[in-house]
Amino acid sequence: MPVNTAIQSYQMYIGGEWVDSESHETFDSINPYTGEVWATFPSAGAGDVDHAVRVARKAFEGPWRQMVASERSRILRQIAEAIGQHAEHLATIETRDNGKLIREMLGQVKYLMNYYHYFAGAADKIHGEVIPVDKPTMLNYTLREPVGVVGAIVPWNSPLLLLSWKLAPALAAGCTMVVKPAEQTSASTLEFCRLVIDRVELPRGVFNVVTGFGERTGSALAGHPGIDKLAFTGSSETGKAVAKLAADNHTRVTLELGGKSPNIVFADAHLDNAVNGVIKGIFAATGQTCIAGSRLLVHRDIAEPLLTRLVERASRIKLGDPQKMETEMGPVAFKEQLDKIKFYCRKGEEEGAKLILGGRSPEREDLKQGYFFEPTIFDHVSPSMKIAQDEIFGPVLAVIPFSTQEEAIELANDTIFGLGAGIWTQNLQTAHTVAKALRAGTVWINNYRVVSFASPFGGYKASGYGRESGLEAIDEYTQVKSIWVELANKVDDPFILS
Repeated sequence: MPVNTAIQSYQMYIGGEWVDSESHETFDSINPYTGEVWATFPSAGAGDVDHAVRVARKAFEGPWRQMVASERSRILRQIAEAIGQHAEHLATIETRDNGKLIREMLGQVKYLMNYYHYFAGAADKIHGEVIPVDKPTMLNYTLREPVGVVGAIVPWNSPLLLLSWKLAPALAAGCTMVVKPAEQTSASTLEFCRLVIDRVELPRGVFNVVTGFGERTGSALAGHPGIDKLAFTGSSETGKAVAKLAADNHTRVTLELGGKSPNIVFADAHLDNAVNGVIKGIFAATGQTCIAGSRLLVHRDIAEPLLTRLVERASRIKLGDPQKMETEMGPVAFKEQLDKIKFYCRKGEEEGAKLILGGRSPEREDLKQGYFFEPTIFDHVSPSMKIAQDEIFGPVLAVIPFSTQEEAIELANDTIFGLGAGIWTQNLQTAHTVAKALRAGTVWINNYRVVSFASPFGGYKASGYGRESGLEAIDEYTQVKSIWVELANKVDDPFILS
């Protein structure tokens, strides 16, 4: 539980209790706006993870699994209401921890209530079915049961949102959970425990939090034999490592990974809307989102007027304190990520792309202490360049022209990723034809970066597998049992498969 000092000291949450790590080792969290340490967290080892998993297993086998679905539904609604009561504080903590805008976080945290209400409604509608099999003396029916103990590994860019994408359906299905938030942003998850979980009638051990680094804490969780299901959001490379660790124990996995999403603007697009959509796709959240529209594919006929408007609007984006409502772009979440963005900008220029905006940290005195980077646009980008192929996870846009619909589709699919895509056109036939041809889990037409608790979200190719949100998410946290009942009181030849 946090202590009210200049530097807040947090503990982990295991079995309904606040605990230190076995080693008593800690690590720091740095405010990306000030560049200063503001909080410390326990650094969990394998022993701490094992403790949390065992506690979660006991809760799963005990009161939580035995609880009727309508009671789980009631508790999920309690969580929703508690989030609403403390939304402003949770939003402020997350902004301090990762630099996201308070104007976005206030809306995002309040919207989280909808996820818990939605899955509360689904909790008592999880059921099997009677199957009309071709065996006249047999009754066959199915049960849909909770998969068990879930290990959730959550990234640093949207901790509470991406936690809720996992926790709400998992609780609705009857699972218990051990979550490891990113080491850069552990505070909001622990505040969620203090302000929300501690105030609802959730049995002890159903939800647990261990904090620490990926190579130590995350690996211990991903490779733990007591985990029945892993839900991971993060980079594609880390996703590979998580899947390999899980495979040793035949653990089920959902991976929501990276992206290099195209925003495709056709010649008949409404230019002002398209400009706003491109900015929404790449400069919102400082480009630190898996669905960032980091590739702008623009028809050659409108490339010049579109880029003129885009550069003019992007150059006026207000960088500053993320806690102020007028700020439009905050800092990058941590120094290593800022260094990565700078590296890719250097590579872009080395490979021949033309820098037409940004490409550096701002020189304003009031921003020098934080991890800021200017909105950046590269023109004359070829599809083979690193800035066109690699996920940068920052405010860097690569502009690639096209001449035909077929070329646009080919360029859009020319990536290992397949998470999202945007299409800008006023032609209905073009919109649906291209949407069908794109290999991406989510396609927006004349908008971008829109999600809902009711709509499934996930990727194709290296962007992962499995789906979060929507009723499809329930499938990820349940498993089906088939039950056969002989009604004729007679067993035929025992040596054949009947």
